[in-house]
Amino acid sequence: MPPRAPWPEVSRALVDCAMGRAPADLVIRGGRWVCVQSGEIVPATDLAVKHGRIAYIGPDAAHTLGPATQVLDAAGRYLVPGLLDGHMHVESGMVTVTEFVRAVAPRGATGLFVDPHEIANVCGLPGVRLMVDEAAVQPINVWVQVPSCVPSAPGLETPGAALGPAEVREALTWPGVIGLGEMMNFPGVYLGDEQMHAELGATRAVRKTIGGHYAAPDLGRPFHGYVAGGPEDDHEGTRLADAVARLRQGQRVMLRLGSAWYDVAEQIKAVTELGLDPRHVILCTDDTHSGTLVNEGHLDRLLRHAIAQGVKPVTAVQMLTLNTAEHFGVSADVGQLAPGRFADVVLTRDLADFRAELVIANGQVIAQDGQWVVDLPRYAYPPAIQQSVHLGRPLTTADFTVAAPAGLPDGATVRANVIGVIANQAPTRRLLRDLPVRQGRVLPDLAQDVCYVALVERHHATGGVQVAFVSGFGLTGSCALASTVAHDCHHMLVVGADPAEMALAANALAAQGGGQLVVRAGQVRAAVELPIAGLMSIERAEVVARKAEALLAEYRACGCRLPNANILLSFLALAVIPELRLTDLGLVDVAQFTHIPVLATGL
Repeated sequence: MPPRAPWPEVSRALVDCAMGRAPADLVIRGGRWVCVQSGEIVPATDLAVKHGRIAYIGPDAAHTLGPATQVLDAAGRYLVPGLLDGHMHVESGMVTVTEFVRAVAPRGATGLFVDPHEIANVCGLPGVRLMVDEAAVQPINVWVQVPSCVPSAPGLETPGAALGPAEVREALTWPGVIGLGEMMNFPGVYLGDEQMHAELGATRAVRKTIGGHYAAPDLGRPFHGYVAGGPEDDHEGTRLADAVARLRQGQRVMLRLGSAWYDVAEQIKAVTELGLDPRHVILCTDDTHSGTLVNEGHLDRLLRHAIAQGVKPVTAVQMLTLNTAEHFGVSADVGQLAPGRFADVVLTRDLADFRAELVIANGQVIAQDGQWVVDLPRYAYPPAIQQSVHLGRPLTTADFTVAAPAGLPDGATVRANVIGVIANQAPTRRLLRDLPVRQGRVLPDLAQDVCYVALVERHHATGGVQVAFVSGFGLTGSCALASTVAHDCHHMLVVGADPAEMALAANALAAQGGGQLVVRAGQVRAAVELPIAGLMSIERAEVVARKAEALLAEYRACGCRLPNANILLSFLALAVIPELRLTDLGLVDVAQFTHIPVLATGL
């Protein structure tokens, strides 16, 4: 595909085309213009394209036709600006940037705002650079935000790499970098952490956007202090009150619908019931795995969902186009169908049941009826990044046990702090459960839905393993679930009730170079291979989706009934979202930002 032309290089040609002095490259005739900038649908509209940008949009583009002009008949279909995902992580799709684009562009996405903090935690700034370079060669717009919190919880975990103000300042100079990624260390902001404020200041100094991530329910002083620190958006709200507070404090509210996060329905009531201005509301996906992308959709799914919640169709489209573009300062190029903007256009017959029938990016048809019509070359990652799992030693059954306090007889019980998983939400609960003791070990109790969770250090080959307890997976037998996708540190997580099965799962996962797998009755039953940093596949999204579905089928065979349980598993290490998480340094109380003992004796 031709490169996207900077506006100063083509402005005169656009004027000549609009005036009829030069022919258009492409004309779309007879569409219904979804004019997000005015909030209306304009019938009987033509659109003329020159050098990949819109030269004219109005009632009749006949004056722009020439002998070589390509003409498309919209036949009364809606002309929708290409959809923009304002906050997402490519790595959550378990595919590369190219394969993510291959999956989502035919569904109407022509712009992604990517935060690659997953690969940054494994590979550091070189990993971010790889993502930036791959983003630059895509047929749609892919902007990158510099990861702000690597590690996400300093002092509470050990990542594979670290980024600080110097790295942030360097990356902010790279073409294609749009701003600072989600500022997850919210206590660091409101407590005045020097490094966090240096990163915020560096971003503000170059007038780029600061992403937010305030994951606490407290909307008092800490929230106000966080907003005062500079984050300009936030996607971590789950309640109506969260959306209202963020809007009133001048933030863009990002409402997410991913594979495991269902945060739109409650918060969108700020618009549909309270009547608040929707122009500072953005829809995003955050984390969407390949199964969802292939089988349910991406931004098209999100648009349909928002409209089903009572949002007016044009308003919902605004939330996925113009609102996003204005927030990131790129509305002169994308986010609306208007002269001078890139000709990123989606044709569809129905807004409420949005299905992309024709997708045009940079003035060229790239997909029709969900299928690519142009070539999308595969991007080659260097071999070194495919060797990222370093355990240091084979793991044994003894690594996956919890020692009981000395002297306790068999049959005694010990009270333990337990991570309580919540279906379809990122937060967890801090639970207290009385667990049985046998032969000097504290055991899980499947009758109470409590099993082991272990975090295995995999970046520095220390051989370290931390073991705690988790509730919510519903395991009923001898099985283990393992993953090197473990936000954001991306060590290895293993969940199970049998230490032998857990050791088998961990060693097998290391042998395959990372990814996710299930061990049941002494055998690996399903696996998703993710050799790139232990996070991404070298295969296409539909292949990954099939493997992920087989993996989830094995989860169900183990008794797990959580929807998207592999994603919920991957977030058990994220020590910036309350209440309890597990890192390579121990169990973390996120509300207090401190480590706590696994065994809560005396409570």
